[in-house]
Amino acid sequence: MNKSIIPARRTENVTYAIRDITMLANQVKKTGKQMYYLNIGDPNVYDFVTPTEIIESVHKAMLDNKNGYSDSIGEPFALDAIKYDAQKKGIKNILDAFITTGASEAIELCISALVNQGENFLMPTPGYPLYTAVQAKYELEPNPYYLDESNGWQPDIDDIKSKINSKTRAIILINPNNPTGAVCKEETLQQIIELAIEHNLVIFADEIYDKLLFDGKKLISIAALNDQVPIITFSGLSKNFLAPGFRIGWGVISGNYEILKDYIEAIHKLLRARVSANHPLQYAIPTALLGKQEHLKDVIARLEHRRNLTMEHLATQPGISLVSPEGAFYAFPSIEVEDDNHFCSELLKETGVVVVPGNGFGERPGSHHFRIVILPPEETLLSAFKIIGEFYSIYKQKY
Repeated sequence: MNKSIIPARRTENVTYAIRDITMLANQVKKTGKQMYYLNIGDPNVYDFVTPTEIIESVHKAMLDNKNGYSDSIGEPFALDAIKYDAQKKGIKNILDAFITTGASEAIELCISALVNQGENFLMPTPGYPLYTAVQAKYELEPNPYYLDESNGWQPDIDDIKSKINSKTRAIILINPNNPTGAVCKEETLQQIIELAIEHNLVIFADEIYDKLLFDGKKLISIAALNDQVPIITFSGLSKNFLAPGFRIGWGVISGNYEILKDYIEAIHKLLRARVSANHPLQYAIPTALLGKQEHLKDVIARLEHRRNLTMEHLATQPGISLVSPEGAFYAFPSIEVEDDNHFCSELLKETGVVVVPGNGFGERPGSHHFRIVILPPEETLLSAFKIIGEFYSIYKQKY
């Protein structure tokens, strides 16, 4: 054999900005430079710890030999806890729930069960790179809709209306949003519901950060506003419960059964085809969702404080502006440069500060951003913000 093995064309356009930047970071780290990681939404990399009772529930399950396969949809006791949590959020007419290897698997599985090659789903821009990766992998038509930075990063309803066509099957809503930290207003959610009804769309509600809102806010789940529209609400243990390495996520299907029954069976087919999610880790679900969740108060307080530091010490830098995040782990500053990918690469190589270029999340033409996480301890954030400000002034003189 002497011919090169040619990879499938579907992989050509698959990118994942959050992970891609780490390859350059690893090279820079080898030079001995001090590193400041502001790039990945993994709370356990910083000073956040998975609640002990969640770890103990998994440990006990393993010792009790709950180490075989689980049901493909998920264990009934865990599914009951998921449905109970959904009901607490106000979601009615729950038709089904299922457990996956992280919320990412749930999202990809539901997209692949619905959207055919050549069709499209509306995805927020900026938004989580998983969606563009899935779109490329399954050779679906790109159909991004913009979030309006001048309106607190709310979905641009007029833009959404202009993007819906005969091949549009679904609309994605990330709430709270990654990378902006924006939280959707009820009025916006109602308008999206109306569009879904008018155009027979499924709503995919990515609510993985639903318990991590700032300033006393509570999330309005879009599925709580209408019990007939087909909605799949995604969440998991990764963010709210500080356990991203557990890779436990889920989807909750609500709406009109007659409309959804064939689609639910298609999802179940794909769930059966990949056997099951991690069995002993499912024992963490009722502990997390039915427990006291006492860690959340401390987590939110620390994130709020670090958000405030970001607004005081980064958003005030010349050439940088920032819409204040309302939830999640992130901030998405706007920056006056010609190429945010080049800016972030040069920042990393020169200073060791790792941020993610905004074009990896999608941007309106002519705008430039970078994403940071607000997870690092105060001293790390303040040092990194000072370095970013100093580097930016030098960068602008050079470029």
